[in-house]
Amino acid sequence: MSSKPHILVVDDEPDIRSLMKEILEDEDYDVTVAENGTVARQIHLSQRPDLILLDIWMPDIDGISLLKEWAESGLQHTPVVMISGHGTVETAVEATRLGAYDFIEKPVSISKLLITIKRALEMAILRQENHGLRKHAQVVVEPLGRSSLMAALREQVKRIHQHDTAVLITGESGSGRTLLARYIHQHSPRQQLPFATMRVAGGNPENQSMELFGMQGGHTAGRLEQANGGTLFIKDIADLDDAIQARLLNSLENQAFFRNGGTEPVFLNVRMIGATSYDLEEAVNTGKLREDLYYFLNIVPIHVAPLRQHCEDVPEILEFYVNFFVMQENLPYRRFSVAAQNRLRNYSWPGNMRELKNLVQRLLILGNETAIELDEVEPALNSQHRSSTLSHLSIYDLPLREAREQFERAYLEHQLQEVGGNVSKVAIRVGLERTHLYRKLRSLDIDPKQTKK
Repeated sequence: MSSKPHILVVDDEPDIRSLMKEILEDEDYDVTVAENGTVARQIHLSQRPDLILLDIWMPDIDGISLLKEWAESGLQHTPVVMISGHGTVETAVEATRLGAYDFIEKPVSISKLLITIKRALEMAILRQENHGLRKHAQVVVEPLGRSSLMAALREQVKRIHQHDTAVLITGESGSGRTLLARYIHQHSPRQQLPFATMRVAGGNPENQSMELFGMQGGHTAGRLEQANGGTLFIKDIADLDDAIQARLLNSLENQAFFRNGGTEPVFLNVRMIGATSYDLEEAVNTGKLREDLYYFLNIVPIHVAPLRQHCEDVPEILEFYVNFFVMQENLPYRRFSVAAQNRLRNYSWPGNMRELKNLVQRLLILGNETAIELDEVEPALNSQHRSSTLSHLSIYDLPLREAREQFERAYLEHQLQEVGGNVSKVAIRVGLERTHLYRKLRSLDIDPKQTKK
């Protein structure tokens, strides 16, 4: 494997692709080219380039939409430099908002391009180092809370620490399934070996296959190979395509698999942890989760209770996340008053632990006083869950415009949660053109990233 930075050039003009490749290879970069979005998707998944030069206008999909797709699916970890001959200020702003490092107009100044590439790669290295330091500093904690429910969960997990069997974790979105999977791995005999995570929701079968099994000759391995020797955690396992579920089961049972396009088996030794928010009986009966894969995984079933069922633990969890953000994000320390804690103990927490964590972060960032009082908590709850008013106030008593807006917000938030925050999938489900849906989400102040399962 080459130690040179790997750059993917995406442009529909052959002359530009060829020129870019020649110039960048002269500058000692490894270069791969793609003539359209379809090829770019495949290379991005299979080879994981260090930087992408992405043209905006292409025949199959525009660069902005492709950037959105990567951002929404959680794949946008690679710095992207947008290139366009017909860009506008609005396009540049949109690209930057979606995470692009920079925006360069055609005809491209080679000196500017090379400087931009150098800085983008340096930034990516710094981000990686900072992420690594934070990850190293972060202690994987046991499930929080002193309630009988959480005590029983800890006891159940403790019994499987020295075993190597598959685990199936169920629980609502945001209830802490990923944290629990990491905790299981950190207290297993494989704790010094890799822990690879795959999040399925929103991915099409081709992308799922690429991410899970990798590709022969690619720069990086798939998740199965990355987890070899350690633990593979698939967060939304029932959302895997049926054929890929079958292929995964075959790989786990035979302890070997073939990369996409490969002919030589890759021998496998992984512990499998799967998680789902679906009701298991319903998922199996409807064919969402293959019955044979279910029986393979369900050797040790663990259910994570929703936060509303152990709300007596809320004060302890609040204090944990306050300390977490003070240590990890350098946010100012603030304490919750008794009245604020009492309000949060009696809140229903539809978003579970994830909602609580986000609430704490928001209050630490936006507040000025040392104490977090009740009058600060209430607006924050309303801001995070405006749609909850539907269950407390009859929409029939509202003006038509306001009632329609409340319904649309609740409806679209529900649809986004169902598909893991993927806007493209929601557009298909609800029968709206994607651009129109984006405008609608902005007008309702809905952030798709905050609605992922």
